[in-house]
Amino acid sequence: MAKATLDKDPSDVARMFDDVGKNYDITNTILSFGQDRMWRRRVRERLALKPGEKVLDLAAGSAVSTEELAKSGAWCVACDFSQGMLAAGAKRDVPKVVGDGMQLPFADETFDAVTISFGLRNIQDTGQALREMARVTKPGGRLTIAEFSTPILPVFSFVYKEYLMRVLPLVAKQVSSNGEAYEYLAESIRAWPDQEELASIVNANGWTDCGWQNLTFGITAMHSAVKP
Repeated sequence: MAKATLDKDPSDVARMFDDVGKNYDITNTILSFGQDRMWRRRVRERLALKPGEKVLDLAAGSAVSTEELAKSGAWCVACDFSQGMLAAGAKRDVPKVVGDGMQLPFADETFDAVTISFGLRNIQDTGQALREMARVTKPGGRLTIAEFSTPILPVFSFVYKEYLMRVLPLVAKQVSSNGEAYEYLAESIRAWPDQEELASIVNANGWTDCGWQNLTFGITAMHSAVKP
């Protein structure tokens, strides 16, 4: 079984996600207590997509998030560097492309909007990924990032961190095809920047006016920005 370290070697991370692809969706639903469905819907609503727009869903995994975005009538493509994850979503009727977030296989200014949900922290170079997303987005295009973040209530924050490090890996071993991978995921969530720091990183790498909205008391935050 593959387990990535926090240095996020791309080949290690890709192998890890290849391993978890089979049961990834159901595992996420169980571990998030069903909140994952709401988070995907909120991303779609935040992007305010219109029929005919072109949308890139990066780190799309099994394309469950892409399928949600496509409800808007926009043309949405799923892109992920794990072939195993994309294969797990083979039945979802959306275009799928294998691609590296640090070197996207799309032309400049292709998309009206780009989004990445729970995947930015798994890319080796966050700034490079943001710049690549900006490169393939049209001027005035939108970005929305959904990512685990820092809970805003101190007591809740303590309980959440205990859940991440103690309960999540144990539950994942029962329902996931690679329980060890969720130890990495828990560690990567704890090491991720808080809301304000991530907004600064976004604004420094090809985007402007980045703000955020907390979901589920800050367990997840949506960061949105515009390409100048």
